[in-house]
Amino acid sequence: MYNNLSDFHLHTHFSSDSNTSPPDVIKKAKALGLKNICFTDHNDFDYPLEDGKVVFNLDYNQYTDYMFDLKERMSHSDLSIYVGVEQGLMESVSEKINAYDKDGRLDFIIGSSHLVNGVDPYYKSFWEDISVREAIEKYYESIICNIRSCNNFDVYGHLDYIIRYAPNKDTDYNWKDYREYFEIILKSLIEKGKGIEINTGGLKYGLKNPNPCVEIIKLYKELGGEIITTGSDAHMPEYIAFGYNVIPDLLLDAGFNYYTIFNKRKPEFIKLQ
Repeated sequence: MYNNLSDFHLHTHFSSDSNTSPPDVIKKAKALGLKNICFTDHNDFDYPLEDGKVVFNLDYNQYTDYMFDLKERMSHSDLSIYVGVEQGLMESVSEKINAYDKDGRLDFIIGSSHLVNGVDPYYKSFWEDISVREAIEKYYESIICNIRSCNNFDVYGHLDYIIRYAPNKDTDYNWKDYREYFEIILKSLIEKGKGIEINTGGLKYGLKNPNPCVEIIKLYKELGGEIITTGSDAHMPEYIAFGYNVIPDLLLDAGFNYYTIFNKRKPEFIKLQ
């Protein structure tokens, strides 16, 4: 079904918010005919405790040992498997982030913003005692700070992640109201040689568009951006490649006739068929 597409944003039981086994991800990806996949389990330094428990604290050695053993055992498959991490970016832990993967084992690192002043927009408490506009502005301001302080990532994930959890989601949201933030964000990423991703998880969350929308992707292209990965952000097998039917037309509409994967932290460009 998707024999020239790749899913480079996938979670398993190594992420605190997933119970999926990596072999089940591979089985589903093969059934869908995907060309490449990359495991990108969560690591968020200093994420707040949940019910008194530490979450999103990835055991790097256990994770990479397991994934590379699995990759070796599946090397005969038509599906190419890569190993990465979704790193939660925060200025306060930039030293840890910039020193991450010192052994150089990973193929890919997604940099994402999950916390603003220590609070995840996922929680209703984030939206209390603040207007929706101010909350969204604070989120985009945090991304700007994160890009300035954190260097050890390849693409910035789900740039407008916050819209998934806004009180009315994207019903009253217009990205152009925040264009000045996006111009700073995208220019900064381009200057650093970083990319962005098309994250179809937004569609799973009931949004009208993936994260981000095609207009933001067009702006990235117009500003000189070249690196763009594709990912479903699936935490369960049934959501792997969710909404992927929109990707080819979306990329072409934004001016891309290819998408990007990463191998040993180096971008490779795959032409759309």
